[in-house]
Amino acid sequence: MKISHTLSRFLKDRGGNFGIMTAVIAPLAIGAGGIAIDLTQAMQVKGELQAIADSASLAAARALSEEEDMTSAKAKERAEKIYAGQIVNFLKTGKETDGEIDAMIAAQIAAMKVTITETANGSRGKSYSVTVSSNYQMPLNAMTSLVAGKSMTLAASSTASSATESTNGISMYLALDRSGSMSFKTSTVIKNTSCVNYTASNWGYKNTKDKYGNPYLKAESPCYVRKIDALKTAGATMFTALNTADKNSNLVRVGAVSYTDETQTASALDWGTAKAAKYVASLPSLPEGGTDANGAMTVAFDALKSSNSAEKEAHAKKGNNSFSRYIVLMTDGEMTGYSSAFNSGLDQSVRAKCAAAKKDGIQIFTVAFMAPATGKSLLNYCASDSSYYYEPDDMNDLVTAFGEIAEKAAKATTRLTN
Repeated sequence: MKISHTLSRFLKDRGGNFGIMTAVIAPLAIGAGGIAIDLTQAMQVKGELQAIADSASLAAARALSEEEDMTSAKAKERAEKIYAGQIVNFLKTGKETDGEIDAMIAAQIAAMKVTITETANGSRGKSYSVTVSSNYQMPLNAMTSLVAGKSMTLAASSTASSATESTNGISMYLALDRSGSMSFKTSTVIKNTSCVNYTASNWGYKNTKDKYGNPYLKAESPCYVRKIDALKTAGATMFTALNTADKNSNLVRVGAVSYTDETQTASALDWGTAKAAKYVASLPSLPEGGTDANGAMTVAFDALKSSNSAEKEAHAKKGNNSFSRYIVLMTDGEMTGYSSAFNSGLDQSVRAKCAAAKKDGIQIFTVAFMAPATGKSLLNYCASDSSYYYEPDDMNDLVTAFGEIAEKAAKATTRLTN
């Protein structure tokens, strides 16, 4: 009876309820706190895993498109090393031995997968897709382990794409002035030699003899480079740049035609630069005649115009499904025909031919080399836009101009897709 009374009093006593509730709730609260800590850490680690996977896939994709000796196997290995190395650097405590670090890296590589897919990009290019995926077993604290087990699986996946350059052919026709004024001197000195320096003021005496039967114009020092020789040097620079862009002569077709007041025999469009280079190098060292670019523009336009399927067919045979068309029009003077006076009719005719070529989609580079105002005005009009127009006043600037034209045209041979 006494025991029963004591038990009844204990059950009715409210003074110990807090202790009982604490005993029941405390483990649950501690467990919830442990889970919250693990969830927060899981979000942080997963974010880091994703960032590192992005870095690894992008590095491998970029290497495939930019490094000539890169293979899929090498790219896969690079992605693995980048991913595993960065993950271990994030996870390590700093107390691990070298052997333990190596084991951690090996474990990360074993837990990841790198997939590389290669497809064609145009006639010669390639597209790459690199996917890096991995799983990481994040250890859980003791309280979370009671509910979710000893670890949580965190997954990350990233895909990056890149491409090597697909190809686009170019067909370029040079229309070059070789009139008498191209025999005139530039400002560039040829050291340790003497020569006759022709100018506008003495050109009329080039065939004159003195009273002894000797040439009236005498060799003098310093000797200056003639415009025609400056043009040959500039042409050589252009051809070198084009050859660099097209080492196998599969992309670039070049033709050349020169003119005085008459149109000279042309070097037709052909693969590579060899024939055009020979043509330019063979221009006469002391050219004569007036200036009329109409015939040269007609030759260039007829070869390149869209209604002429010859270029399209030639490029198609080399696997170039598209190609860009260019005319490089160069003069050091103004349109005079067979005279020394400006002929506005010839000038307007050249303008009309330039307009027709541009309307047809042909891009025109123009070079007004030491030219008078009327010559500059014509070539400025003919250029596709201001960035296609050059007016060099010395040999160095002429060489630079031809080099830049080649570089701009060569860029059309590549189309990079990322």
